[in-house]
Amino acid sequence: MDMIKADKLIFEYEKRDEEGNIVSKSRAVDEVDLDIKQGDFIAILGHNGSGKSTLAKHMNAILLPTDGVMWVDGKDTSREESLWDIRQSAGMVFQNPDNQIIATVVEEDVGFGPENLGAPTEEIWRRVEESLESVGMTAYRHHSPNKLSGGQKQRVAIAGVLAMRPKCIVLDEPTAMLDPNGRKEVLKSVMELRRRENITIILITHYMEEVVDADHVIVMDHGHIVMQGTPREIFSQVEELKRYRLDVPQVTLLADELRKRGLDIPAGILKKEELVNLLCR
Repeated sequence: MDMIKADKLIFEYEKRDEEGNIVSKSRAVDEVDLDIKQGDFIAILGHNGSGKSTLAKHMNAILLPTDGVMWVDGKDTSREESLWDIRQSAGMVFQNPDNQIIATVVEEDVGFGPENLGAPTEEIWRRVEESLESVGMTAYRHHSPNKLSGGQKQRVAIAGVLAMRPKCIVLDEPTAMLDPNGRKEVLKSVMELRRRENITIILITHYMEEVVDADHVIVMDHGHIVMQGTPREIFSQVEELKRYRLDVPQVTLLADELRKRGLDIPAGILKKEELVNLLCR
């Protein structure tokens, strides 16, 4: 079943004057078609201003289409009566966990979502327990979020979304403010969740190393989808990615340079181990 589906999705930001009249419009998402199945891991890439975060906000109905249609779990986001169900189906994790953490104790923060959904007290605590365990943060349940590292805070934010039992998690540059260890922590938690719970993962990022395990990669530029395919298909097009001002994983770049110098190496190398094995042969 489709978890996320978009048909000719358009979104325009409007600029208004002091009287409220529209003085200009800019199109951030331009006739985008999407088809994401339940359980998929999709990575969306693009330089700043490419439209990827605007697209992400449509997946949780934070933004509604100017034109075209976005369906989440079979529900049209522009229908007001569906919003409650859509926001339960698709949870959002943002770049800065401080914008999502509202309580002074970790376990209370994780329980906030299910409490708002009207879950019984016993059920809330069961979800808190399971969600914290899922992201490896049970030992910190009585801590203040303010005392946690960036990576730990982000895992608490993910636990808070998980406690609402979503079918899909949209992560909008969740590791942008983290150090390399924090990035690894968060991604490991996300991949484990997907493996165990079959949750659809949509990861918006500009760190190329984070997308090598995705099922499908989408590249955006000026509101359009300009490239899509498996990570190997995308990263075998080094020059094309550079044209869209995107980096390539260091190992892919190295393999590409070695191939240009005559070594028999296939395009689209994604992992260090892969390149080492080829060179050792």
